[in-house]
Amino acid sequence: MVFKRLLGSLGVGGPAVDTVLDPIAAVPGSTLSGQVHLKGGNADFTIDHITLELIARVEAEHEHGESEGSVAFERFTVGGGFRLAEGEHRAIPFAVTLPWETPITELYGQPLGIVLGVRTELGVAGAKDKGDLDPLVVRPLPAQEAVLEALGQLGFGFKSADLEYGHIRGTGQQLPFYQEIELTPAPAYAHQVKEIEVTFLANPAGMEVVIEADKRGGFFSEGHDAVSRYTISHADVPHRNWNAEVDVWIRQLVEHRAAYASHGSYGHSAPYADKGHGGHHGEGHGHRSGPGMGTVVAAGAAGLAVGVVGGLVAAEVIDEVGDFFEDDENDGGDED
Repeated sequence: MVFKRLLGSLGVGGPAVDTVLDPIAAVPGSTLSGQVHLKGGNADFTIDHITLELIARVEAEHEHGESEGSVAFERFTVGGGFRLAEGEHRAIPFAVTLPWETPITELYGQPLGIVLGVRTELGVAGAKDKGDLDPLVVRPLPAQEAVLEALGQLGFGFKSADLEYGHIRGTGQQLPFYQEIELTPAPAYAHQVKEIEVTFLANPAGMEVVIEADKRGGFFSEGHDAVSRYTISHADVPHRNWNAEVDVWIRQLVEHRAAYASHGSYGHSAPYADKGHGGHHGEGHGHRSGPGMGTVVAAGAAGLAVGVVGGLVAAEVIDEVGDFFEDDENDGGDED
């Protein structure tokens, strides 16, 4: 274990902390468990509280362009109210529930370029001090996996994924940001669509799926965005033909038709007015069978080894992850 010594407000000789997550696949809405390991310093300290923060690297658009920053999107107090003796070792187990809208960081074991972390904060001697920051890996829910796999089967390819600060209007979004998974168009739609972006907003009953198409302009018209929203039930996932369902969604989106079909026991699809930065409804038809999104993403991950996949440069992804954890840890002290 690598302990993070708390220096900021306590001085040299303060307690150290190391949080170890259990090696169990995390999915949105599931339990995240592990242990917070404490090592006493060169004196006795009262531990007021032990808090875990979920942190995400998020992009934000503003009038001067784009910027990136860390956003804490959930906090859990998992212990505290005890005396940690000089040199004492203590382990505090925890089990917390991830928000349903927690972004997914990998698909079929392949990273998507999303950076999440679990940061440990200790309240000691009336002050708060950061401990270690651990990477958090989140896999998709069955509903998310089903939709992405269908898109892959229909010929769409993985391009990139990011987290956007802001809210999607007309949805039940809870977190201060949303995840966009960008896909290259299937050949049947390539002449009409530049790319599509998929956002999942999960909840205990099911999931909202927001799909935005960046439509190409015609000879006498400019390109524009077309956006639609659908709801599906978790219980329906094993019983749907997702290739057929998603194919209908895409055709409705690009053909500028209202989408009102039922997709689950708790909701219906509805036309979507705006995605926070403008949106319409959009055209095209037909599809082909493809390798599936799992194969597409796996091929993309293999491509990272040689440098470029769908516009993602391997070095940039690695630097982003490294900088995120390095910068945050530099705020919290040294490692033992």
